[in-house]
Order: sequence, then C-alpha cells, then structure tokens
Amino acid sequence: MGRILEAFCQCLRILLGVLTAALAIPVAMQVIARYTGIIPVFLWTEELATFIFVWVVMIGSMVAVWEGTHFDVQVIPTATKPLSILLQNGLVLVLIGGFAVVFAWYGIEYAKFGYLQNSVMMQANKLITFISVPIAGAVWAVFASFRLYEAVTLYRNSQKVAS
Repeated sequence: MGRILEAFCQCLRILLGVLTAALAIPVAMQVIARYTGIIPVFLWTEELATFIFVWVVMIGSMVAVWEGTHFDVQVIPTATKPLSILLQNGLVLVLIGGFAVVFAWYGIEYAKFGYLQNSVMMQANKLITFISVPIAGAVWAVFASFRLYEAVTLYRNSQKVAS
C-alpha cells in the first residue's frame, strides 16, 4: 500500500511542478501587460492565475502531509522513547486526520456551492477550484491514516526488538 501511495504522491509532485510552471504564464502576461503596454491587459489572466494557485496550494498541502513537512508546532521536547514518539507523532496525525475529514465532509457542500457559480471573465465554472477542498481533505485523510499505521507498526517493531 505504501508503494501505491508513494507513486500517487509522485504523480502529485509532477502535477505540482507542471501547475507551478503553468502559473508563470498568466502571471507573466499580467506583469508585461501592466508595466510595458506591449500586450493588451487581459483580465482573464488574473482569474486563471487564481485558479491555478488554489490547486498549487492544495496539491502542495497533500504532498506536505505525505512527506511530514506540513506545519505543526512543537510545544514539548522531542520524544526519545518509542511510546513517547508514537504518542507525539500519533497525536499530530490524528489531528491532521480529523481536520482532513472535516475538510472533505464540508468541502462537498463547498464544491456544490462552486458548481452554482461561474467566474466573471473566463465564464468557467468555479467547481474547477472549489472541488480542490474535498479532494485535498480526502487525500490528507488517507495519507495521515497511512502514516499513523506506519507509526504504530514502528512502535510494535521496536517493542519486539526490546523484548
């Protein structure tokens, strides 16, 4: 299962790179249009940049949960004993998982709301960006659950070695 999730995350990394590169195009068009006058000002480029940026943020957060590089605050010293390590990491992963489920659940209603709207300049359905919220929540939940499983397995293995 870990290899499948790693392969999926690798696909997310590639998509993240492609979207980040694609984001440069409408942003460059905006800058060139506003400061040089070489090309006309296209208002749709701002909307497109926003749409791409939302997806970059959401996909980046998915990769961060998988890699364990998401934002967390350490309020107690780093644990050294296997059980303490499990409790520290487990607590963070359970909180991420809970937050992920809330995002996925309420994100569905958010996406339905986006379906009812179109962007002003591009006339694109806003579901394109709004759907990123429940998708991100579902992926976070899967990734956090797997990382929690790994943490428990690591603890169990350390107990077998100790006995």
